[in-house]
Amino acid sequence: MSAEKARSDGSADGHAPMSLRERKKQLTYQAVSDAAIALFLRRGFDKVSVAEVAAAADISKPTLFRYFPAKEDLALHRFADHEDEAARVVAARPAGTTPLAALRAHFLDGLARRDPITGLCDAPEVLAYHALLYGTPALVARLHAYLSRSEDALARALGGRAPDRLAAGQIIAVQRILASENWRRINAGATADALYGEAVEAAEGGFAQLRSGLEGP
Repeated sequence: MSAEKARSDGSADGHAPMSLRERKKQLTYQAVSDAAIALFLRRGFDKVSVAEVAAAADISKPTLFRYFPAKEDLALHRFADHEDEAARVVAARPAGTTPLAALRAHFLDGLARRDPITGLCDAPEVLAYHALLYGTPALVARLHAYLSRSEDALARALGGRAPDRLAAGQIIAVQRILASENWRRINAGATADALYGEAVEAAEGGFAQLRSGLEGP
């Protein structure tokens, strides 16, 4: 959800440039997801049918299901680009930088940019989307599958061994909790600017605990 839009050429963050066909496919994903989210925000997730989303996106229902196997995926497409984000950060880190140091720097940069994935964003449209997500049990349940795939991707980037899977689970969990706490406090009325210092402090504390447990003294 950093930009919450498909990349224009797929070349950022270590991805190879996309073909024209692939770019068109990504734009279709984005357009259908945006149409669905607009309906979900207006009427509620459970009150909108897949057929209505297909009609709003001007595609057939079978075509919609070729892009999105489940209704929940229409709303969670904004997370799809973040599934392997931690893995990409680790893979692209500078020589001599530990995976954890790279992930810490990336998360702190996200806080500074008010990246929605960090929870520290009070833009009205982001708050509305988060309220939809965390207020809909079916979406919360589906989100766990996305987090599981994030752990798998990060574990592979770390080396793919059993200890790497444990480390990946801990890292993804800490980032999720930090983001959830930021969103909870903003949802309660705090502004992103007012909360920034505390969010940085919490992130530093979280990564310090990870460093102590994963890298030792």
